[in-house]
Amino acid sequence: MVNKQKSPYSKRLLHLISWAHWFTFFNIAAAILIAFIFLDAEGVPETGISKLYMITTWVSHMAFLTFITFVLTVFPLTLLYPVTRFIRGAASVIFTIVLTLLLLDGFTYQQLGYHLNFSSSSQIIELVKDRFTEKTLSFSGIAISAFVAILAFELIMSNYAWKHLRELQQRRYPKVIISVLLACFVTSHVIHIYADAKLDYNVLRQDNMLPLSYPSTAKTLLTKYGLFNRGDYVQRKNSPFKLANGAPSYPMLEQQCKALQPRDYSVFLILNDSNLSSRQINQFDELSSMRGARLLNHVDNANQHDAWFNMLFSLPTLYLNDMQEQDATPMLMQQLQASEILSSLTLINDSSEPNTIPQWLRDKFDNTEEHSDISPFVFAERLNGLDKGLHVFYFQETSDYQYELFVNALLLAQKQKQQKDVIWITSLGNQKETQVVSAKPSLLIWPRMSADTITGLTANMDIPTTLLRYWFQCRTPYKQYGNGTNVFRVRDDRVFANTVDDGLLVVKKDKNIIVDQQGNFESYSTTLDTIISEDSDFPMLIDGVNQLNLFSEMNKVEPQQQGN
Repeated sequence: MVNKQKSPYSKRLLHLISWAHWFTFFNIAAAILIAFIFLDAEGVPETGISKLYMITTWVSHMAFLTFITFVLTVFPLTLLYPVTRFIRGAASVIFTIVLTLLLLDGFTYQQLGYHLNFSSSSQIIELVKDRFTEKTLSFSGIAISAFVAILAFELIMSNYAWKHLRELQQRRYPKVIISVLLACFVTSHVIHIYADAKLDYNVLRQDNMLPLSYPSTAKTLLTKYGLFNRGDYVQRKNSPFKLANGAPSYPMLEQQCKALQPRDYSVFLILNDSNLSSRQINQFDELSSMRGARLLNHVDNANQHDAWFNMLFSLPTLYLNDMQEQDATPMLMQQLQASEILSSLTLINDSSEPNTIPQWLRDKFDNTEEHSDISPFVFAERLNGLDKGLHVFYFQETSDYQYELFVNALLLAQKQKQQKDVIWITSLGNQKETQVVSAKPSLLIWPRMSADTITGLTANMDIPTTLLRYWFQCRTPYKQYGNGTNVFRVRDDRVFANTVDDGLLVVKKDKNIIVDQQGNFESYSTTLDTIISEDSDFPMLIDGVNQLNLFSEMNKVEPQQQGN
């Protein structure tokens, strides 16, 4: 009696499981086909063994992921509730979602260089939003069509496998295909073990190519993106980060901006080689006749010399040597020269140590002065009598008393002026390595601009960008000449990256990623002032690398243009 009662259940269960296997088999083929997106994004490898690895890992890995999806979802449901319509419908929905996510993951990998993940969700959402905004009809049509096509495929395969199950069970080719998949699985792992031992870059660069595949190393990833010398990578040497193909020529000021004249006020940029405190920023803001915008998450991770380059060129230190070889003029200085507006640099140093300002920096300004104290500038008549222009005051090895006295004098002098000037108060560079990851509180006083506290990530690279946009009304796209952004419109999810003396630093909100030249990886919290993780956050690192390469990508010369 018991056996007879269980027999129909067992038959129905075995029938459903057999159907589910065939349904999964068809989805393996679909997943392999969709995953070709990742291969296309990666490009064709150079060597025969790396090509073999790409093909075998592509086929076997996607087959494995699809089968695991069946094991973790459809198979348990079949055991728990073996109702035909429910299982077939649920399986179709599950694999529709999985293949749609795979398609979205491929799109993300092509555009951003990494897979779907929570830490970079804001960048992924922004990417999709941008595509819908730029190409509303075409992108929406493609997205909807892809989803409908996947759903239709699932329903058709579900129905086909159910109606032709007995016929399919008699076929012999599935055993051959399974043997091929197993052979690909073993081959890909053997090749990867060999590549690990021999440090075969052509194979190892494919790590993390497919979703949930081998985790890459920081050094492999940086070599892949052209920031680490490939020869040194293969020979296990350490070398400074640099652009593999060199930097493009620095752009010239657009014709439409050459005729522009700035607003009828000057810009005072007050810099200190020591970090400013929140107390000082609050004190200056309270003394000002206009409420300023407090930059609470302002960063500057360069040394004293490199920080000048970052600020004037709005570029990472990675480009410093190339720009000096080109004898390039920063975009802001080009605009000042075209508009015949004065630029001056005043150095205040009350110590016996000589100024360390490089000659290339002095050459960028019309006038350069050096003083041992602030006595020439404590009177309102002198400060208000300066010609309209960009006036940079740099305090090096100077006491807080002199610095604060000068800023107070400047703010008090502004109260006598009907047309107020822009005053940007911040620090420049880091005297100690421990200061690299710390926030640098700053204050921006801009007449008739919103004075709300700015909590988004800002940097000294933003100074030229903001001045060109609001002082001159020059609308040249920011990305064409640097990595800066408009501080009044900074995004909450902004990623900032720069190369430092011993490696690479990427900042996003409170999190800092530090990668040294040996490829060692650390995550640091500014708020907690401690290391929070030693795990590799590769999506954030890739976002940072993309920021470093942004200027090169925006200004690269196409091969046909080079030949003309």
